[in-house]
Amino acid sequence: MSALAMTRLELRRLFVRPLAWVLGALTLAWLAWNFTLLLGSFLAAQIRLAALPDGPGYTDLVAVPLLAKLAELAFLVVPLLSMSALAGERREGRLALLLGMGLSPSRIVLGKYAALLVWLLAWLALVLAMPAALAHATAIDWGKLAAATLGMALLLASLAALGLACSAFASHPALAAAAALVLTLGLWAVNMGAQLAGMEGGAINWLAMSSHLQPLLRGLVTSVDVAWFALLTVVCLALAIRRVAAERERG
Repeated sequence: MSALAMTRLELRRLFVRPLAWVLGALTLAWLAWNFTLLLGSFLAAQIRLAALPDGPGYTDLVAVPLLAKLAELAFLVVPLLSMSALAGERREGRLALLLGMGLSPSRIVLGKYAALLVWLLAWLALVLAMPAALAHATAIDWGKLAAATLGMALLLASLAALGLACSAFASHPALAAAAALVLTLGLWAVNMGAQLAGMEGGAINWLAMSSHLQPLLRGLVTSVDVAWFALLTVVCLALAIRRVAAERERG
């Protein structure tokens, strides 16, 4: 079985589980309600905004804030989706079966990661369809929206890898979800104390996830921010692969 076949199998499992459908439906409904509220506030402030020479527009007040709310939901949704990817397989004996079939740990981990990423990117696309649906009626800053979308895609990719790594090390799916949530919140707010102390630079600010996502949401794309998310993703996937490989060596 190839990594692509593993991805198709995991996607089939993901889309038949009620959890994925319930999470998708509830989060999209909540985001649609927030989109309506943001759009109402934007329309109510049209006259005041028109008087400002460089005032914020539809992208700044509706599209980007909607993506920021998606990021908040992702902190909870991704751990719940990824918790059973490896921990659940281990508890049900399917991980040992996959390893016994001769599947390499990298194919197992990367296949499951790709399936999870497909679901998350489809989720992101459905959210983007909300502000994009009004492109004919308002001016959208496509460059800023593209940068914010890139930031969200990188965030979802790194959170999926982190959740998969936690699932690889945890003995129970609930423990994997809790560990992924705690680590995500820790990475997000690790520099909170430094910011309260007035320290805007330094290594601790570089470690914080928020320091790299916020510039992307503002439309600023830098190689440092992209590299941070890529590094987190690669490290987490490498740890997950190493953990599964250790299980195969133990038999």
